[in-house]
Amino acid sequence: MAYVITDACVKCGACSEGCPVGAISEGEDKYVIDPDVCISCGACEATCPMGAIEEA
Repeated sequence: MAYVITDACVKCGACSEGCPVGAISEGEDKYVIDPDVCISCGACEATCPMGAIEEA
């Protein structure tokens, strides 16, 4: 199951740097996760200081 980034995202980039497969990119208002690339490892959730990432 892919992860999603909620509106609590402050665009710090920690999740993008922590993603081992490069599934996270900067969107207009927040970072976004490509569900086709996400391997559901949870690395992004663990690195987000805002707790803005959750399982879809």
